[in-house]
Amino acid sequence: MALHLPPSPQPVSYAIRPERPDQIDTRLEHLAHQWLGPLKRVFSSTRSHKRMLDRIEQYGQNLVDLTSQELDQQRIVVQTQLRQQGFNEVLIIETFAIVREQAKRQLGMYHYRSQLSGGLIMLQGMVAEMETGEGKTLTASLTAATMALAGVPVHVISVNDYLTQRDAEQLTPLYQALGLTTGQIIHGQNHQQRKAAYACDIVYATNKELVFDYLRDRLTLGHKLDSLHLEAESLYKDSPRSQRLLMRGLHFALVDEADSILIDEARTPLIISGGQGSNEEQAFYEQALFIAGQLEQNEDFILDQGLRQALLLDSGKEKISRLCHEFGPLWNGQVRRESTIHQALQAVHFYHRDEQYLIRDGKIQIIDEFTGRVMADRSWEQGLHQLLEMKEGCELSQQREALAKISFQRFFRRYLHLAGMTGTAREITGELWSVYRLQTIRVTPHRPIIRKSLPNHIFSHEEDKWQNIIKRVSQLHNRKRPVLIGTRSVAASEHLSRLAREAGIPHQVLNAKQDASEAAIVEQAGQAAMVTIATNMAGRGTDIKLGAGIKKLGGLHVITTERHEAARIDRQLAGRCGRQGDPGSYEGFFSLEDALLDPARCGYKARLLASIANLCPPLRNLLGGLAINLAQSHIERYHAVIRKELFRRDQTQGSLLSFSGRLE
Repeated sequence: MALHLPPSPQPVSYAIRPERPDQIDTRLEHLAHQWLGPLKRVFSSTRSHKRMLDRIEQYGQNLVDLTSQELDQQRIVVQTQLRQQGFNEVLIIETFAIVREQAKRQLGMYHYRSQLSGGLIMLQGMVAEMETGEGKTLTASLTAATMALAGVPVHVISVNDYLTQRDAEQLTPLYQALGLTTGQIIHGQNHQQRKAAYACDIVYATNKELVFDYLRDRLTLGHKLDSLHLEAESLYKDSPRSQRLLMRGLHFALVDEADSILIDEARTPLIISGGQGSNEEQAFYEQALFIAGQLEQNEDFILDQGLRQALLLDSGKEKISRLCHEFGPLWNGQVRRESTIHQALQAVHFYHRDEQYLIRDGKIQIIDEFTGRVMADRSWEQGLHQLLEMKEGCELSQQREALAKISFQRFFRRYLHLAGMTGTAREITGELWSVYRLQTIRVTPHRPIIRKSLPNHIFSHEEDKWQNIIKRVSQLHNRKRPVLIGTRSVAASEHLSRLAREAGIPHQVLNAKQDASEAAIVEQAGQAAMVTIATNMAGRGTDIKLGAGIKKLGGLHVITTERHEAARIDRQLAGRCGRQGDPGSYEGFFSLEDALLDPARCGYKARLLASIANLCPPLRNLLGGLAINLAQSHIERYHAVIRKELFRRDQTQGSLLSFSGRLE
């Protein structure tokens, strides 16, 4: 006899968690308590966690001999109970076992015990720290499917379109076998495509696309979020707001690469803007760049490399006033003219082609500093984007006026239930807890890590570093070992590519300019004698498969050419080799002229050690390594302070907006 599922629990219209706990709508509170609250009581101890893993494996043995129809009937029984009773230990065990068995049948992949453990951790609303290569994509399917089977809308969030499409397409057969629908949100989709995707049980999306869709919905909703208003509108309006919304709200988010999305990008405000401009703008920005070019560094302005800010001095302000005297009414206001010249100085001294941006099809396109990818259709605010267009001779776009704005910190705190996974979280466990109330649990790897860390090489001059990298790559290439070389910018990757061509080393380049070829380049990166030069694009989520016979040669070798501002990014790059028990090795080639050791940014201890290392070649590797580590730690602490201050401002702004009855 066929079983019929009860309807999914209907969440309140556009469910989000408000900023102030005392203002939580009672229906939201009921939903979170009824369907998500019991998870907090499921895992009372490490012993119970291990017991659950044992019981999942035991229950799974009973499913092996079931036919496809019998297994699906079992899924329907469990799904019905989940929607009637909510979460409990028995139902979670049965659901995980069913998902595991279907994954083996549909994907040919069977969840390891470590992946079951990671799935349970995330189901509890925590961050699972899993070694790179442990299969986080498959691990996420356990948590996402269990939530979706219980009727909770799920957002699985990744850092770029490539990973979003890859993961969704890989897991769709599994979700279909479980009776669940899957949607993708990627750049370039229209309103109807996005609305259809958000209506699915499980939605794969990038963090930025998700936030901008949320802001679009907030513009549609205005100040009235109450479900009664939305329901009433549907009765008397031809085009109620509920029909124009994209999402169903923020119910459950499972964040891949949680450290990157929740921490590294927390300083980035997300802004939706509208066109605002006039025919006078082009002349105005030309005049601004002209005036900025007349100012003398250290006389009219100073550059703070640590803050990456140009600071106008009194003499500079007086000179600006004199120079713009004949330029027209747009220059009359002191605040406007000084802020514009400040932005012009920023454009000239701190924003460089193929580092912070590239030019594609005659337009300025921003490069994401954390992922190395182009952020299409994004622009800097307060005239900076237009000044860069003038600087590069591009067609001037209209300056844009902010219509809605939110930070990642505030956005992710709006979810009723939040969880994540990453390979690198140990340095920021405290910050994850203080900002998001996310506890971090490390998962024991399925296989021992045999990745080899080789000594770093430090040189006084940058060009010496590049030449020695070429020598090292040539040696490895002659041995037929695949090599992945990580660089910090597009410009650095292209410089190294030129040197490799001159040395006769065949190679591939993966940076923001080759993003369309990413899948093909990654697929070949583990083959014999393959050399791949890449920016941060290769640092996260890329699974480089080793070709035949490569394990005997020692596996993939990773070379780091410059330390990043966060050690976690370096560890992610090193984690491209030695995955799932495979052999692999990595080493670093650095110079005392690298950007990390800029005297204005690295701190006095790092400066002192770098100076001594430069004067004492026998101790260069030792002292230079210490200097680089100190500089990296100094900058990490500085960024943590900035994020803490942003969090404090967010809380203050949230209180003010709540008091005034407004939101973003």
